[in-house]
Amino acid sequence: MALTQSQRLVQVNGPLGANVLLLQSLEGSEELGRPFQYHLELTSEDASVKFDQLLGKPMGLALELYDGGERYFHGIVCACRQTVGTGQYAGYQVTLRPWLWLLSRTSDCRIFQNKTVPDIIKQVFRDLGFSDFEDSLSGSYREWEYCVQYRETSFDFVSRLMEQEGIYYYFRHEKARHVLVLADAYGAHSTVEGYASVPFFPPEQQMRERDHFYDWQLAREVQPGALALTDYDFQRPSASLEVRSSVSRSHSNAEYPLFDYPGEYVQSKDGEHYARTRIEAIHTRFERVQLRGRARGLGSGHLFKLSGYERADQNREYLVVGARYRIHQEPYETGFGDSSEQFTSELDCMDASQAFRPLPLTPLPIVRGPQTAMVVGPSGEEIWTDQYGRVKVHFYWDRHDQSDENSSCWMRVSQAWAGKNWGAIQLPRIGQEVIVSFLEGDPDRPIITGRVYNAEQTVPYDLPANATQSGVKSRSSKEGTPANFNEIRMEDKKGEEQLFIHAEKNQDIEVENDETHWVGHDRTKTIDNDETVHVKHDRTETVDNIETITIGVDRIEKVGNNESITIGVNRTESVGSNEDITIGANRTENVGSNESITIGSNRTENVGSDESITIGNNRTENVGSNENITIGSNRTESVGSNEEISIGSNQSTSIGKNESRSVGQSRDSSIGKDDSLSVGKNFSLTAGDSITLTTGSASITMKKDGTITIRGKDITIDGSGAINVKASKNVVVKGQKILQN
Repeated sequence: MALTQSQRLVQVNGPLGANVLLLQSLEGSEELGRPFQYHLELTSEDASVKFDQLLGKPMGLALELYDGGERYFHGIVCACRQTVGTGQYAGYQVTLRPWLWLLSRTSDCRIFQNKTVPDIIKQVFRDLGFSDFEDSLSGSYREWEYCVQYRETSFDFVSRLMEQEGIYYYFRHEKARHVLVLADAYGAHSTVEGYASVPFFPPEQQMRERDHFYDWQLAREVQPGALALTDYDFQRPSASLEVRSSVSRSHSNAEYPLFDYPGEYVQSKDGEHYARTRIEAIHTRFERVQLRGRARGLGSGHLFKLSGYERADQNREYLVVGARYRIHQEPYETGFGDSSEQFTSELDCMDASQAFRPLPLTPLPIVRGPQTAMVVGPSGEEIWTDQYGRVKVHFYWDRHDQSDENSSCWMRVSQAWAGKNWGAIQLPRIGQEVIVSFLEGDPDRPIITGRVYNAEQTVPYDLPANATQSGVKSRSSKEGTPANFNEIRMEDKKGEEQLFIHAEKNQDIEVENDETHWVGHDRTKTIDNDETVHVKHDRTETVDNIETITIGVDRIEKVGNNESITIGVNRTESVGSNEDITIGANRTENVGSNESITIGSNRTENVGSDESITIGNNRTENVGSNENITIGSNRTESVGSNEEISIGSNQSTSIGKNESRSVGQSRDSSIGKDDSLSVGKNFSLTAGDSITLTTGSASITMKKDGTITIRGKDITIDGSGAINVKASKNVVVKGQKILQN
């Protein structure tokens, strides 16, 4: 007769069909926030069941309840084994686990940004192809700017996130599937029909015809009374982020606090949530009630009320946080059975009025040392940063990003010096390789601590040929080429030492006080365009030897007040074309010895007011062609000794009004040819002793005593009018003949 399970307490619904595998026994366990596992002992007439038809396939069990209904256990066949069997039947062992357990069989390195933990969890589920889950969360959860799954299974990843946020789960089993229910509060749980209240009967009063409990144990354990957390937010470095959450208990020694850092938050309200969640998780172990009995319909995640127990305070509502089941069915062959009860369960319960939280048991992955990564940003950009000088990177283990501005969170960059609006800064640029460390080894807390070269991002100087060179060399952005850079370079090769400074465009130097330059040998300065020097106070320039200044075109020199030029020996000033000198007030020019001025062509000298020229000894002035002197008002020329003026050709002197000349001693005027004197009105000639007019052998002499002597050969007096001769004494006329008409 073929084996059948139609009349059995538990029936198997598996991938091989009905009545192929039949349940002999089951031992299973469930716990809030943990995957269930059911170990099945199965009997079959088929001794050659192919495991590929079982492994990874769903399998369900239907447990008959006292009222005729059914309770389901459903899972994925995660392990199977064939045993020797009993009698004529083959034996198999199968382990059922939830689909969530399959996440322990896959791992990844992956970055999530700007998502809440529930969103991350559900995305992981969906990306792996799972949809049998429900969101029964009632709390609100912060958005994580940056969350990393790092070298860990997807199961460990979602588990530790749930543990941190105070989220847990349980499974609702149906005939053909099991559904993961995300929970965080009492409202995510419910009673099971027919099991809202379950009675307690002592062992001697057990009633096999109904669900009940027959064993009860209450346990309590001392727990910490409070938990304090703190953290640091670089955007608010002076802010205190310490938070504290406590649970009051009435027993002795209940007040000891826990403290931890970092709390992994930057907002105090998030820290308060984490502190409360962790202390509540610890206190889920403060009190537990363990119940053993035959309540077939109850499992982890269910609510029920205990009734009939002798301690009235224990007849209250409980939340089942864990369950263990044992099912033994009658064997198909006699002689192989035992006297065990067909169904027993042990329920681990807590007061339903207390919050349940999962303990943080899943370890956080640790990055065991620095890594390198590539700086990234938007297409078309060369530098991508924010107000804090942070950059984004692509990790070489990240298979999911696009190597752009969305690849990571903003990461702070360690600099050589960091102060309050002072220090050193150099921003890593897109494409550069950087060294990334992780605070506390936490993959969620990266910080850039260095930069390195690689085969694409090479060193600025050819090595090893230029091993003695060191310095800083930048690149113009955007679209700079190797020819566009700023640089400070030091050459330390013996005998060729050099400090090289290159500014791609402008160089601005500000010195708040003194600046001293010392050059041991020569200095050359070349300015391709203009130079402006502004000295707001005094300027002293000393040249111990020769100074040569060459000006290619014009030179304008303005002195706001006085200018004093002292030349120890000679000075030669050569003006190739024109020279204009404008003096707003006085000018004094002292020449200790000789001054020679040579003007190749014209010279115009305009004196707006007075000009005074004093020559201590001789002055020689040679004008090769014309000299034109125009004096708008007075001119005084004083020569202490001799003055000699030699004019190669003509001299023209035009005086708008009067001319006065004073000669201290003698005056000698020699005219090579004609001399013409034209006087518009009166002409007066005065001599202290005598006046003599001489031409050839003729002369007229006038002396101061009044004597006038006219000498000559022929003397003619011709008057067109009357000629009068009058004397106060005698008139003497002598001649060979005296003729009268």
